[in-house]
Amino acid sequence: MNEITRMKQRNGCVLGDERKRQHLVPLASLISQEIRHEKFEKPCLRYGHAAQSKKGEDYFLIKMDCQRIPGNSSSTFSVFGIFDGHNGAAAAIYCRDNLLGHVMSAIHPGLSREEWLQALPRALVAGFVKADKEFQRKEETSGTTVTFVVIDGWTVTAASVGDSRCILDSQGGLISLLTVDHRLEENAEERERVTASGGEVGRLSIVGGAEVGPLRCWPGGLCLSRSIGDMDVGEFIVPIPYVKQIKLSNAGGRLIIASDGVWDALCSEKVAKACRGLPAELAARQVVKEALRSRGLKDDTTCIVVDIIPPDHSAPISLPPKKHNKIRSLIFRKRSRDSMNKLANKLSALGIAEELFEDGSAMLDERLGTESSMLATSGLFNCAVCQADLAPSEGISVHAGSFFSTSARPWEGPFLCADCRQKKDAMEGKRPSGVKVA
Repeated sequence: MNEITRMKQRNGCVLGDERKRQHLVPLASLISQEIRHEKFEKPCLRYGHAAQSKKGEDYFLIKMDCQRIPGNSSSTFSVFGIFDGHNGAAAAIYCRDNLLGHVMSAIHPGLSREEWLQALPRALVAGFVKADKEFQRKEETSGTTVTFVVIDGWTVTAASVGDSRCILDSQGGLISLLTVDHRLEENAEERERVTASGGEVGRLSIVGGAEVGPLRCWPGGLCLSRSIGDMDVGEFIVPIPYVKQIKLSNAGGRLIIASDGVWDALCSEKVAKACRGLPAELAARQVVKEALRSRGLKDDTTCIVVDIIPPDHSAPISLPPKKHNKIRSLIFRKRSRDSMNKLANKLSALGIAEELFEDGSAMLDERLGTESSMLATSGLFNCAVCQADLAPSEGISVHAGSFFSTSARPWEGPFLCADCRQKKDAMEGKRPSGVKVA
């Protein structure tokens, strides 16, 4: 090998090493790129709202700038709520103004995002019960349904009492209910619970003994089995919400949240179909318009439409189904440690959501569970509902003496203060309930 050849080889090695050094990226740059990628992958939210008032008892909440960690913009989440009042607007207004604060006060402030999302279903239960308890102190007889939706990234958590409703319209025209209607007429399980707790279920009797109208709970004559407020009705009408938490695929989806002024006029399929292809603001208006066209303005009619959009899309994501418009339930994929990545990717590509949590039990001990580490604590013990500090001798386990529950763990938390324990007993029919108001 001559000298010229050896020089070429040496120069080639030097150039190769130089190219390798040029492709090396500092660790700090890689971390920065990853953070930027995560921010880019967060979905965009676009929303619209429309309403027509008959009684002036519908209220709504749209809050886009909520923060899990105060002052930390990367911990932002959004909240959408509809509060359909009855017998006055006071309960709906109270929940609009205070429910979010009650929910947030039930979560420990030092949790990571994943822990916060896991704690959220229990915090929603505690927040709803606290809102009911605090509003009843005002001795006002109004009540309200609540549909309360929290969106954090691709995770959607919906909590509801009453007959307002939230549906998810996903890619391909698949429709799923994220709430459960608590109407006594349609919900046999709730009828059984109310009667077991001491309430009576029946229709309104008129002259001659004829029964008319929907099934109602007596005393009070409420058509719903769950609400916030209604202190003149038995406390077996509970504020414990049905909660569902899902994680959307990166295809996104459209949420339609509305009061019963919409759902009494239109089924879920017609509501979704009426606004497909429209941006969120026009979609909400179209839903209200279609409801009024179908039934007239017989009740307050309120609708919020929220589009959860992949960051690289700008058009509305709700598309008509490819084959037909027949409503189908969205298939949720349960968490499984053994799931293969290929199957998960295929399901995600089809627009199928992952179900993270679902519970509709009306038993407070079942809903608050035993894992109290993620609930807010400011002392040795605190009440799991109202967050009042408790001395060790004051706390009463949520599991103690519950003859409606199979649990036998009276020594385990979470704990309740005496006042919230009385509230729990009343909801389970253990003491006379229903406060007479002049």
